[in-house]
Amino acid sequence: MKPFLILQLRPETPASDNEFEAILAKSGLAAENTRRIRLDCEPIPADLNPSDFSGTIVGGGPGCVSDNPATKSEVDQRIEDGIFSLMPKITNNDLPFLGCCYGIGILASHLGARVSREKYGEPVGAVECTLTEAGRRDPVLEGLPDRFQAFVGHKEAAQNLPEGCSHLASSPTCPYQLIRFGQNVYATQFHPELDADGLEFRVGVYLDYGYFPPSEAMKIVERGRAANVTEPELILKNFVKRYAAD
Repeated sequence: MKPFLILQLRPETPASDNEFEAILAKSGLAAENTRRIRLDCEPIPADLNPSDFSGTIVGGGPGCVSDNPATKSEVDQRIEDGIFSLMPKITNNDLPFLGCCYGIGILASHLGARVSREKYGEPVGAVECTLTEAGRRDPVLEGLPDRFQAFVGHKEAAQNLPEGCSHLASSPTCPYQLIRFGQNVYATQFHPELDADGLEFRVGVYLDYGYFPPSEAMKIVERGRAANVTEPELILKNFVKRYAAD
């Protein structure tokens, strides 16, 4: 089959490697059926075309779209510029795309929605998401219950539904947990690849990144292990199954 393009936005190598392994494990993809690009390490090749892949999966990262450009590091700006450079090709052609966490900020901002820290940021941990009527009908969400728990941790969020998007899932603390643009372009605010082991790993990596007081790390890990986060990975599996192409 045509490979899936995996774009990663994390400059932290341990977190990036762990995320890549989680995407493979939860989606059922083999590494040889992907093309992995870490945007902190290499630019998007000039001749890369998303239509040459079965689909594009974008991981999360510590950056924030809405931060003042003057405060962003050179690496952070390069990462952001790289992913934004592909969005017109993806949205204009309705190509299969799944953006996770940072990915929803990228998609929403590209489509003209307001992304900011104003409202809807969520602390690290599990939240209960609820499917909308459109979400219940969506083929990529097949098998998800009407309510499910998912892991989140983000400082900014979309403040409104971007034009042209269907609203697929919400949580009490953040209304736009899952959206779809057109028929094939998806983005989640939560992390569909993340389980309790992955959460503990990331808590260790991002201990001093301002997501939580370091003294709260063990409590976050304990609450994560007590949560029932099993369904979100179905989104990755369904996405790959639906869009895998010869």
